[in-house]
Amino acid sequence: MKNPQLNKHGELQHLLSTEGLPVCIMRDILDRAATFLDEADGREFKKVPLLHGKSVFNVFFENSTRTRTTFEIAAKKLSADVVNLNIGQSSTSKGETLLDTVDNLCAMHADMFVVRHSSSGAAHLIARHVAPDIHVINAGDGRHAHPTQALLDMYTIRHYKKEFHNLRVAIVGDILHSRVARSQIHALTTLGVPEVRVIAPKTLLPSHVDKLGVQVYHDMTEGLKDVDVVMTLRLQNERMQGALLPSAQEFFKYYGLTQERLALAKPDAIVMHPGPMNRGVEIDSAVADGPQAVILPQVTFGIAVRMAVMSTLAGNNQ
Repeated sequence: MKNPQLNKHGELQHLLSTEGLPVCIMRDILDRAATFLDEADGREFKKVPLLHGKSVFNVFFENSTRTRTTFEIAAKKLSADVVNLNIGQSSTSKGETLLDTVDNLCAMHADMFVVRHSSSGAAHLIARHVAPDIHVINAGDGRHAHPTQALLDMYTIRHYKKEFHNLRVAIVGDILHSRVARSQIHALTTLGVPEVRVIAPKTLLPSHVDKLGVQVYHDMTEGLKDVDVVMTLRLQNERMQGALLPSAQEFFKYYGLTQERLALAKPDAIVMHPGPMNRGVEIDSAVADGPQAVILPQVTFGIAVRMAVMSTLAGNNQ
């Protein structure tokens, strides 16, 4: 079956999910990201003309300051023209369909769409609809996928741990509602991480999650023991239906990442969070601001990774 993310030459045409993304393409994106970032100081980005004359449309049907802003910065560093579409004031709020909106934007000579939508599969739908010379990047769709977040997380892990093949990684929190967790799991297993753990109450785990190749834990003490990387997830209150938790305070009592719990991991373990953080819910401030946290570098690395994705797509045009 044809991979909807690849063109006829096996090159990246759209970035829709880390699921099914070939390991060679994943590694190429990480390597390319390193060329855009001066890792010596972690701040300087080279401005390059790779997307000069191209138009990148940020089409966000869901709010996101961090993701939209880093995509905008990345596109401008590649010399693209960037259009941020305010969906709250757009034609979709007046009844226009998603594909009608896309068609109108294509008529404005869009070359690339960065799409965030509350419905799973929205980016796939757009990718099937647009002309072959237009590229689509999924910036998060429902509970399904958030591939650039997963790739920037992989870049962060590689930056600090160098290799994937000898790591033990724990993903903690609301696995059920998290598109980030799904994308992280697919990326970690594709890149060869031998042990991926998920730690969550039963009510916040998808059914048959073990079939994704992860080890399931319901207890932080067992799950965090001797891990190299701890990836905490935001509690997805806006996606929950019904009472899956007694309270946020109860969640923190049993699953919040505290200094005491972090001490169960390896001494050089790193702490990651995709943001925005709920301090005192999934992570304690002492950990979030502590020496093992790499949460702010994740954001910086995200610009380089998104530059890498967009420049890769721009170079694969048929």
